[in-house]
Amino acid sequence: MTHSTDLTQIHQVLTRGVAQVLPDVSGLEKLMLERPIRLYLGIDPTGAFLHLGHAVALRKLQQFAELGHQVILLIGNGTVKIGDPTGRDASRPMLTDAEIEQNFIDWKSQASKVLDFSLIEIRRNGDWLDQLKMPEIIKLMAKTTVQQLIERDMFQQRIKSGRPIFGHEIMYPLLQGYDSVAMDVDLEIGGTDQTFNMMMGRQLLDAYKQKQKWVLSTPIIDGTDGRKMSKSFNNFVGLTEAAPDMYAKLMRVSDQVIATYFRVLTDLPDSQIDEMETKISQGENPIGYKKQLALAITEWLHSPEAAKAAATEFEQLVQQKQLPTEMPEIQIAASEMPLLELLKKCQPTTSSSDLRRLIDQGGIGLIAAGETVEHQQIQQNPLATIEIKSGMIVRIGKRSYFKLRN
Repeated sequence: MTHSTDLTQIHQVLTRGVAQVLPDVSGLEKLMLERPIRLYLGIDPTGAFLHLGHAVALRKLQQFAELGHQVILLIGNGTVKIGDPTGRDASRPMLTDAEIEQNFIDWKSQASKVLDFSLIEIRRNGDWLDQLKMPEIIKLMAKTTVQQLIERDMFQQRIKSGRPIFGHEIMYPLLQGYDSVAMDVDLEIGGTDQTFNMMMGRQLLDAYKQKQKWVLSTPIIDGTDGRKMSKSFNNFVGLTEAAPDMYAKLMRVSDQVIATYFRVLTDLPDSQIDEMETKISQGENPIGYKKQLALAITEWLHSPEAAKAAATEFEQLVQQKQLPTEMPEIQIAASEMPLLELLKKCQPTTSSSDLRRLIDQGGIGLIAAGETVEHQQIQQNPLATIEIKSGMIVRIGKRSYFKLRN
């Protein structure tokens, strides 16, 4: 593929959805005009779940690939055995080779929603890190100081609170930085939480090869509750979620992040996003923009047809409070049943603990036969006895409905 020399395209890739380019944007622009650059995004496959927060950096990687540059997705099968302490108060557990490979299989399946793997080279840093001999490791350690390595915020927090910092954690930035040396790259992409590690690679590449490396960081986006998007906060939008669930979750994001989501997750022109921000700041109701956002992202990760159907369903179930025209029918022989047992009959693959949590949160409803809108109030108690009537509808969560037959 011939690399693009269109300055407008290059500038757009280096500025939109970007937190920072170090040491400068202009130098990287000039290099990208002269020749295809070699760049990479490193992933440590510690888990197999991807959400829109991960998609920000993945989209940026794909954009460089589409401009004709040599793009590498680096699997940290060497560094993941150590564990990056970024954002953690304690060291991560080490993974086996089999766990790492399975995680990557699952990761790639989800990432294919964003990445065209025919344009991307896959490499593994275990290929060189596992081969380092002791003299080479000592040489690597001599390229920096202990003071520099422990200046990271999370290490300083541990020091102040008297919690331990293990030797292998201090080594992590050095080994990740060595990836830049081994692959002789021009640029590394990563989230802002990886800036320290990426800059270590810049320092090492200069020390080993007297070569300049740029660092491009992408922003960390908030989830549906205003906190950093994370599975642990349960505020995420998963890349492989069903279209109706994806659309509904996107309709719950705060008004303050609408423009950010448009910039980092869609191709809507900047001029339209700027106009949108101005109107929202002037008091215009943002619901129309939020619907546009939910439709755009759902269409991107699914299809126009699936996105349109999800929007229609959302209007019916949430805004108009109508029941779905089709829903699973559950055969119940008993005339009465404890609430938790009834819910398990409807959703047998959902854990009892998750169903109990929904009950505690008031997330269960019953709709009597013949009613079309109003939900009957039920006692939110897992052991509450429910009288079963044919035609009764059970609502689990906000959008899952089941019709009972006996």
